[in-house]
Amino acid sequence: MKKEVPLDIVEKWLKAWSLSRELPLPIKYKSGFMVDVGYENQKRRYVFQELNDDFIQLLKTIDEPNIFLKVCTSPNELKAVLSKKWIILPQGYMMACFHKMVIPKDHLNEKYKLEFESYNSTFVVRIVSQNGELASIGRVVLVDDLAIYDRISTEANHRRNGLASFLMKELEKIALANGVHYNFLVATEEGKLFYQSLGWELYSLYTSVVIN
Repeated sequence: MKKEVPLDIVEKWLKAWSLSRELPLPIKYKSGFMVDVGYENQKRRYVFQELNDDFIQLLKTIDEPNIFLKVCTSPNELKAVLSKKWIILPQGYMMACFHKMVIPKDHLNEKYKLEFESYNSTFVVRIVSQNGELASIGRVVLVDDLAIYDRISTEANHRRNGLASFLMKELEKIALANGVHYNFLVATEEGKLFYQSLGWELYSLYTSVVIN
């Protein structure tokens, strides 16, 4: 039986997504939420906890590109209600970790150092080389009792050095220091395998569509 994603989880995740990017906070749209993103390649995004009539009606009212609709369901279920103008984007995965992550590497290679920054309940950790080159970066956004991890990346020429795992541990330390123990994120296909290796579990499929 499919697990229903609680509405407050969706709202907190989307709020964190907006805070991290310094965008307007999400507002309620019927049974879902909307963010006025304002980018050239993404004007707005709508997010729903389930595939329902509100989502299906919204599909019918949008005729312009760069408006993204996102829902916690499988692409197969979504295909049944899509007209040909919509394309399904690469699969996303909502993931959760409600315990400490499993990260064996507890030290950073001496070739690297850490840098920290914070804004809007968002904490940024950077791993930079000794010559100042960015090697890895990630963010954790604290929204109530949830720590949402966002935009975790490692530069191609610095991969296979355990930097992403170390970065996740540093972000987790920030969440724990603020009394937040519940971790959440949305991963790509590639990212899903990495997070699973740290003890994260799949919470829900997260499927996105946009007009072609």
